[in-house]
Amino acid sequence: MRGAPVDFDGVWKKFRRGERHDSLRDLIPATARRLLRRGPRPDLAASEFWAVRDISFSVRPGEALGIIGPNGAGKSTILKLLTRILRPTRGTCEVRGRAGALIEVAAGFHPDLTGRENLYLQGAIMGMRRAEITRKFDEIVEFSGVGEFIDTPVKRYSSGMNARLGFAIAAHLDPDVLLIDEVLSVGDVAFQERCVARMRTMLARGVPLVFVSHNLSAVTSLCTRAIVLARGQMVFDGAPADAVREYRGVLPALDASADADDGRDVPIRITGVDVSAPGSSPATVESGGELRVRVSYRAARPVDAHIAIDIHSADGVYCAGINTQMDGQNLGPLTGAGAVDLVIPRLSLLPGCYLISAGILDGRRLHALDVQSRAHPITVYSTRRDFGLVCLDHSWEHRLEVVTS
Repeated sequence: MRGAPVDFDGVWKKFRRGERHDSLRDLIPATARRLLRRGPRPDLAASEFWAVRDISFSVRPGEALGIIGPNGAGKSTILKLLTRILRPTRGTCEVRGRAGALIEVAAGFHPDLTGRENLYLQGAIMGMRRAEITRKFDEIVEFSGVGEFIDTPVKRYSSGMNARLGFAIAAHLDPDVLLIDEVLSVGDVAFQERCVARMRTMLARGVPLVFVSHNLSAVTSLCTRAIVLARGQMVFDGAPADAVREYRGVLPALDASADADDGRDVPIRITGVDVSAPGSSPATVESGGELRVRVSYRAARPVDAHIAIDIHSADGVYCAGINTQMDGQNLGPLTGAGAVDLVIPRLSLLPGCYLISAGILDGRRLHALDVQSRAHPITVYSTRRDFGLVCLDHSWEHRLEVVTS
């Protein structure tokens, strides 16, 4: 819709693998080659690839657009195009009005400046006068929860503190459009709830939102619409629940395509990974509940191998690593087609979005034969209000001492 607060019209963006220029001798011929290639041609040089391919969408006032897809699909590239960090190769993208953006932890923060100084700097970049920022200052600091450290250089902040301050700035300096990446996952559960509440308030005021996340439950509950990306292309645009179902179908197709494109002589392949929880929707599990991961494989010839499962939080924290060899599970030579099930009877992770990796490892050297890295998102939910990453079984005891005189 032309004239909407956010317009993305026929956008293509390409990058060059490994491009680096250390001298004018290298830079001048490279620049000449790019100038000669300018024009509407869709072809690529051998070292180039399309990160975004012919994507169009618009976001109207009060609309929340979710962008989901596997790693490398082009989600963060789209946000960087919208914030003008990147320029499109072809097509046009426009954000009308003042944009509040949080696309990377501490993006735009100067590490040697304090939180206070960075707050004023970000406000100035957004085109606000100092008096406006001062009027909002206390509200922003209170929301972020970093008041005790507001005069400390942000290079001393944790990733969570950076994210809290970054979101507070983006959401409180009266933006006309709000652009948010997955970095909210580094905050604790209570802060995430405040962020969602703040975003709902802004949507009710008519502020459009573009939200990139692996947390599928957050997308379905917050967004009014969602698009699915795969290898730089839009493969779905519609209702969030339908987008999640489409995304579930995209992952196996990508895995199969990767197998077809890879010419390595690998004796065994992962043919599918199924993540489930009894009584819950696919890839959604209650904290403390059972989680099952089935890794299906096909072996071209008998191979001594082990199965490995890793779990990372959405911001990259390594939460768990499990494999059959460490557990003393001898699978024997794997032949033909089969599947191995991992059953975690009590998943001790607190609410949030996590990414599961599955791999088949060589039995002798623990060399990876086939890996699907962080390709399978799960959402953990709970009514508990603990903090951190893990849910610890615990109890409290209160004993009163009897005082005798």
